This record gives sequence, C-alpha cells and structure tokens, in this order.
Amino acid sequence: MNTREYFVQCFKSEVPKFVRVLKAVPEGGAGYRPHPRSMSAGEIVWLLAGELHDACVLLDKGEVGWAPNPAPATVLEAVKTYEKNAAALKRRVAKVKDAAWKKKARFLMDGKVAWETSLGDMLWGFLFDGIHHRGQLSTYLRPMGAKVPSIYGPSGDDPGK
Repeated sequence: MNTREYFVQCFKSEVPKFVRVLKAVPEGGAGYRPHPRSMSAGEIVWLLAGELHDACVLLDKGEVGWAPNPAPATVLEAVKTYEKNAAALKRRVAKVKDAAWKKKARFLMDGKVAWETSLGDMLWGFLFDGIHHRGQLSTYLRPMGAKVPSIYGPSGDDPGK
C-alpha cells in the first residue's frame, strides 16, 4: 500500500469520527468558546467543513487560496456541509493517480504562497489539521453540557463508563 492508498483508507475511517463529534455540538452551543482568543464551537465546525472544500479545490486545481466564508445560520447546516464536502473529497481522492499525488501543490493566503509541497503531503496536512481541530472541539463538548462521543474508542460519556 502506498501513501495515497493509505490516505484514502485513513480519510474514509476518520470521516465518521468527525461526524460524531460535529453532531455532538448542541445547537445552542455554537457560540461557546473557552477563552476570548479561542475559536467558537460553531467556527470550528465551519472550519472543518471548509477545509474539505479547500481540499477539493486543491485536487481540482493544484492550488487553493484561503478565504473566510460566512458560516451558515446553524451548526446542523455546517455539519451537512461537512458531510457533503467529505463525500466530494472521497470521490476526488479515489481518482487521483500516483503521479498527481506527487505533483507540486500550493496553499495561498492573500494571493501569496504560504505553503508549497506535494499534493499528497498537503492533503495529509489538511487531515492532520482537521484531527487537531476535532480534538479541540471535543474538549468543548462537556462544558457545553454535551456528551463526548467515541472517537478512537469509548469515551468517558459512553454508557457503562
């Protein structure tokens, strides 16, 4: 198995874990932030949905320019967007050939190259960043009165714990 095939396998197994955490955010909890400098729960959900859209653009064009997009009115809408973007990314990445996986890709901020590496390395970076933010979001759940779902095994909130 090469790194492209392994990415496809990992992404496929991570998506349900993301969805469980995103769906655990209570609708009234979108504005929760543990510190004024922290992103709100709703902002994190939207960031995760947006990263998958950006990954799709990256696959289509070989580069993506970061730009903030207004979040939808509800967490549920953001979760639905995440699921739609995850499905789109799964379709695209399944079609990528090994040669394309190794081609140069660019991430732009304000029109300037902020990151340049292979397409594969950048997609792994997107996945790792998403996992980081999912962990961040999971720490918000209990203070919001929600339960932490299973991610890599049972959580302290699972029945019988």
